[in-house]
Amino acid sequence: MKIQCIAIDDEPLAVKKMAGYIQKTPFLELKGECRSAFEAMDFLSNNNIQLIFIDINMPDLNGMEFVRSLKEKPYVVFTTAYSEYAIEGFQVDAIDYLLKPITYSNFLKAANKVKNIIDLTSEKQKESIKTTANHLFVKSEYKLIRIELDDIKYIESQHEYIKIHLINNTPVLTQLSIKSVEELLPSDRFMRVHRSFIVNLKKVSVIERNRIVFDGKIFIPISDQYKDTFQKYIDGNFI
Repeated sequence: MKIQCIAIDDEPLAVKKMAGYIQKTPFLELKGECRSAFEAMDFLSNNNIQLIFIDINMPDLNGMEFVRSLKEKPYVVFTTAYSEYAIEGFQVDAIDYLLKPITYSNFLKAANKVKNIIDLTSEKQKESIKTTANHLFVKSEYKLIRIELDDIKYIESQHEYIKIHLINNTPVLTQLSIKSVEELLPSDRFMRVHRSFIVNLKKVSVIERNRIVFDGKIFIPISDQYKDTFQKYIDGNFI
């Protein structure tokens, strides 16, 4: 599966160059081009993005401030003409720091760093969760917990963890990415509806204003990225 990326730069030629490099790289997928941090903020709130290539010197809100403001950070590669930001860049956990003009060779080295991290993380996470047709086992607080799939209401991403919300039981917190658990759950029973939420389709009973409502008080947003897929499911089960 390809790594979903966006390029962020206020300079039209620079953002096009990054977009071209992303499209040229087989394991990357370009999902968007943003000309400001505010445009990127809006894009990230509605799309599941794993990696951003972002300039630092941008008007209004620079790239460093933007990355610091994110609650759930994708992998970050800074692209800039100024070397003095390098130490600060790594302090916000950037994977790499590319100085303009950026060659494809240097771009590819940075992209491969991200790919290696994602591959290793994915393998480790899959080792900590075991699934069958009807239940899964997850590690939580030094315990191995069995969870029946039918008991899952929805799953919520919380940075490096996921919280599994259950019917009539305390939520279970485990160190997994939402992408990893999404790949392991049966797609005919569970659906990603937002970058931060997976829902158990059997438990969905109320939908209003592009939100799934649980218990009359929990509202799960349906983002633009997943709206069409969810609508197809609704249309196929509408009476």
